Amino acid sequence: MFGRSKNLVGLDIGSSSVKLVELKSGKNGYELVHFRMAPLPPEAIVDGAIMNSSAVVDALVDIITSEKLKTKQVATSVSGNSVIVKKIKLPQMTPEELEESIQWEAEQYIPFDIGDVNLDVHILGLDEHNVDQMEVILVAAKKDMINDYMAVIMEAGLSPQVMDVDVFALGNAFEMSYALDESSVTVLANIGANVINVNVMKGFQSTFTRDISIGGNQYTEEIQKQLSVSFEQAEALKIGGDPEGDLESSSTVIPQEVGTIIRSVSESIATEVQRSLDFYAAGSSDDKIAKIYLMGGSSKIIGLASVVENKTGISTEIANPFKEVFIDEKKFNVAHIQDVAPSAAVAVGLALRKMGDK
Repeated sequence: MFGRSKNLVGLDIGSSSVKLVELKSGKNGYELVHFRMAPLPPEAIVDGAIMNSSAVVDALVDIITSEKLKTKQVATSVSGNSVIVKKIKLPQMTPEELEESIQWEAEQYIPFDIGDVNLDVHILGLDEHNVDQMEVILVAAKKDMINDYMAVIMEAGLSPQVMDVDVFALGNAFEMSYALDESSVTVLANIGANVINVNVMKGFQSTFTRDISIGGNQYTEEIQKQLSVSFEQAEALKIGGDPEGDLESSSTVIPQEVGTIIRSVSESIATEVQRSLDFYAAGSSDDKIAKIYLMGGSSKIIGLASVVENKTGISTEIANPFKEVFIDEKKFNVAHIQDVAPSAAVAVGLALRKMGDK
């Protein structure tokens, strides 16, 4: 699940859409080869679990066909309650010794039967407060969820090579696009439809991660409930679109009501981000967080970045994972790609993975 031969296609199967990114590396950096998004019906994926496999397969096939995709080897990722990421401290040992003992060590930290999960581990380095111990990132993902993702990918005619975790894919995308010194602490918050992935990084090393079961769909659901409109109308109102006059309320009242709802949900999201920072602070040194970068399709909700900045007191901006990627304007609609860029952060991070990665 860690690390970064031949490039793989990045495939992000999210709760509201599937995103595919293929990059080509050259002497001047990375160039975009393929990029496509395909929507998924509501409830196709719930808390990272695939509930409607045929819809996911159809979306994948649509992307493959539309892009005339030649590379079939892909890297994908998972998140949600079936994935556990923990930073733990263990007695200093070699990677080989850790490999032998990790099953026993993991049982103390994983709330699942150890036989039901796939495990991976990565040594971060020595504990700065106790040289006899080392800090380790432990990752566990339920086997049945992994198998479900593998099955739909293979049914669509693709070959899964790397299974990553969303928060680490975010880190890879960020590392490519943004230059930071090793002592700087940065927060990446990927705000998807149903889940927010939080990754606190010191330099380019993950030091704290958290998945939060809230996202952009909460805006839609609140608008739908409070204004008694359809899901489609609520989606249009959420992004400032025109619900085509289907609403009985006057157009002068609706925007103000929608704005109130959006601010309320944004406050809830900002509160959860702040809680994540509180959890991080409780278990870390006094390192000051320099900046928060928002990613994900819902990061562009009007005013959200400002609400998060006001709640946390930390400078906040929307990240662009294509910032350092060359996009040929003869092949792509560059304006469209830049508009949806925050949605592609996980897929970009996955596209940086290589054949043979562990």
